[in-house]
Amino acid sequence: MASVVPVKDETLLEVKLGELPRWILMWDFSPSGTAGVFRRGYYWYYNKYINMKKGSISGFTTVLAAYVLFIYCLSYNELKHERLRKYPEEDTLCTLPTTFLARAPP
Repeated sequence: MASVVPVKDETLLEVKLGELPRWILMWDFSPSGTAGVFRRGYYWYYNKYINMKKGSISGFTTVLAAYVLFIYCLSYNELKHERLRKYPEEDTLCTLPTTFLARAPP
């Protein structure tokens, strides 16, 4: 049985797996449509976490955690070289002077 609600108006949880490609293709990918998606997301977040009768710090904490995660992802390539490893690479090993490595003459 086909759904009574048009596919465009359904949420992701209501879309059947066979209707998923058609549902995604109905999105508006123009610049104004993309801006509208971000605007709706911002207003949803603002009304859910910030603009409340009994507000709390959860909205600010969520934004702060997202910011920290974003900055970490941006700087991951620089940070991965500074990790402490059980077996460090050869260029980071402290090498002994060659006099200690040479064998004593028999």
